[in-house]
Amino acid sequence: MNTFKLALRGLARNRRRSLVTLLAIAFGFAAIALFAGYTHNVYDGLERQSIHGELLGHLTISKRGMSKEGKLDPERYLLTGADVARITALLRDEPQVKLVAPRLGISGLASNGRASTIFIAEGITPQAMAALQANVLTAEEERSGLYADIIKQLDPAHPESVLFSQGLAEMLHLARGDSAALLTNTLSGQANALDATVGGLFNTGNAGSNDKFTFMPLALAQSLYDAPGAADRLTVLLDEAAAVGTLRERLQAKLQAAGYDVEIKTWQELSDFYNQVHDMFDMIFGFIFSIVLTVVVMSVANSMGMTVVERTREIGTLRAIGLKQGGVVRLFTTESLLLSLIGVAVGVALTFLVRYGINVAHISYTPPNSASAVPLLVDLDVTRIAFTALMMLAVGTFAAYLPARRASRQRIIDALGHV
Repeated sequence: MNTFKLALRGLARNRRRSLVTLLAIAFGFAAIALFAGYTHNVYDGLERQSIHGELLGHLTISKRGMSKEGKLDPERYLLTGADVARITALLRDEPQVKLVAPRLGISGLASNGRASTIFIAEGITPQAMAALQANVLTAEEERSGLYADIIKQLDPAHPESVLFSQGLAEMLHLARGDSAALLTNTLSGQANALDATVGGLFNTGNAGSNDKFTFMPLALAQSLYDAPGAADRLTVLLDEAAAVGTLRERLQAKLQAAGYDVEIKTWQELSDFYNQVHDMFDMIFGFIFSIVLTVVVMSVANSMGMTVVERTREIGTLRAIGLKQGGVVRLFTTESLLLSLIGVAVGVALTFLVRYGINVAHISYTPPNSASAVPLLVDLDVTRIAFTALMMLAVGTFAAYLPARRASRQRIIDALGHV
């Protein structure tokens, strides 16, 4: 007996019911696949923004205890110029290391001569800043123009030039080319002030930091801190194909062997925002997936349950001519599998169609706590699409198993006499 051919005939017998169930599967699958593609795009964008936009790099190296005790006793936990040079030489022996950038974070007061406000600054060389931001935007994001003010660029020809966040510049009524006074405490606790020029404005992308953040050349930060050649950490940029976790362990052992008691943190450990958003979207995806899967199971179970009841006499006839109980179960589960398979195929086509429409529509929105708009784009998350397809095929087939098994156990004489 050709089970496949009989299953196709069974589906075609009640076209309306089969079509409704098929559409429920297709729309449910498309909804999950599109949301998975959206979250995949968000994860990818947040990863690039953390590594390249926030200039975190892939790994950050600092003296052990710097993150906890460094603010209270900075001189003890700073890397000296000799430390920076030696560690950099050790790291550059690794083929996966593309860049080692010394960094120095400082804070103080910025003034326009009439008013003052706090600022938080990152000292970094202009060359390292350019290298870290090399892959911050995709080609599509560059064409959209939404991120034009996120790219930051220090001028190596002007060592007194400082980049101000847009909110900070607005608070002090500063524009490009204006002068500002920067006041900080040195390592010894004395006040130190220098004049700086507003070399450009940038958007941090976060409303909470867009009114206090600045970037300045590393030499200027060291001068304000009265710590020539010093750095509080080293930012390491790797080959994109590098295994961050494996390389961190190797670098940790290498530096320890050289006599440096350092801690190495990955960009995931330093980017709290990325981890929070990732966990939130994973939870939302699981919630949506559970709801859609429940709807699909109920739709298929209802459809196959009604089909089994309506075809009770047919089941009796098939049993009378020699079909075993297992054959009946196999027939209806094959029908359900085919229905689910066609529904998933239609869902895949629908996913591609809607995804294309969204991506070419150039839709943008402003996320919570963000200072700039971002484009709404949908990727193809192949892993989650495949997982969703397999789950829908499995639960769709299982939804037909119970009513088919119950019908197959009826006595043949009762099934033939069913009205």
